[in-house]
Amino acid sequence: MKVLQMIPEMESGGVERGTLELARHLGRYGHESLVISGGGKMVSQLEACGTRHITMPVGRKRLSSLFFVRKLRKLFDQERPDILHLRSRVPAWLAWLAWRGMDPATRPRLVTTVHGFNSVNRYSEIMTCGERVICVSESIRDHVLKHYPRVDETRLRVIHRGIDPAEYPYGYRPDPEWVENFHREFPATRGKRLLTLPGRITRLKGHEDLAIILKALAEDESIHGLIAGGAHPRKAAYLDEIKALFKAEGLADRVTFTGGRSDLREILAISSLVLSLTTQPESFGRTTLEALGLGVPVAGYDHGGVGEQLKLLYPAGRLPANDPEDSVALVRGLLEDPPKVPREHPFTLDAMLEGTMGVYGELLR
Repeated sequence: MKVLQMIPEMESGGVERGTLELARHLGRYGHESLVISGGGKMVSQLEACGTRHITMPVGRKRLSSLFFVRKLRKLFDQERPDILHLRSRVPAWLAWLAWRGMDPATRPRLVTTVHGFNSVNRYSEIMTCGERVICVSESIRDHVLKHYPRVDETRLRVIHRGIDPAEYPYGYRPDPEWVENFHREFPATRGKRLLTLPGRITRLKGHEDLAIILKALAEDESIHGLIAGGAHPRKAAYLDEIKALFKAEGLADRVTFTGGRSDLREILAISSLVLSLTTQPESFGRTTLEALGLGVPVAGYDHGGVGEQLKLLYPAGRLPANDPEDSVALVRGLLEDPPKVPREHPFTLDAMLEGTMGVYGELLR
């Protein structure tokens, strides 16, 4: 079959990674794969796996983007894909407007994926327009049903995001040279039990809550906080604010900011406990799954996709949502005597890809 995916750009991020993973899977099994996006550094990876990339600025939030509707309709007529898979709101609006003007007997079958808890409005409702609507967690499915009552429940399919066990092998330990280089770069981490909060520096990630937890654990000098993630230039003021907060709480030497890293797997693997303290529910929470896949204990607020993962895989890590004070005792217990993380889990890349192919098969049959 021929599958055309649309996404704003192929620069970085979880949605982009999922687009690439599906494109690779399609190519591996002899299907034809196309992606329309505004471009980005991941385009070369798409093309390396046999996918054809069509550059078009379909992610621009401006009225002039409507001029692409006619161009897209012509493109769909020329390419004649079997499946049109939409993953983001602006491209979804443009593609849907083009698609609905085509002959229903010959136009592609339409699939959308709801990747996140977008604001509830008509603009976001477009992500429920597919003939099949993929939800990346049960929490997202519940969100769709609650806020968009016009959606036919029978069109929804829950397909959790997944990781490749070969990329995140259970019990993985980084190369000693990497470990030594990391400690040399961040000497305050040497010989410590690392309490790691991964993710980009944004207000929703719970850095203030981490400060509360670290301060409550301050009597144990073996515990060191690690904030693994970079800040967008627009978030520089917030990063300064967080650093000032840790300093004011007397924690400046008890926490390390790594900045953006390309070796997050290794950082997770040397951590004693990985935290997820997002103040709003995440749609899935891939980083927590990566840590659990490596066999590293995880503690996270019990809401959204992270709560789903922990309930199934590591219930001891469920923290009362948005309550850092009540979470301290649980975090301390996990640092002292953590239950073993199970080796097997259902959230694999193969399961995600086969589930998506199954949705395509439903429509084409």
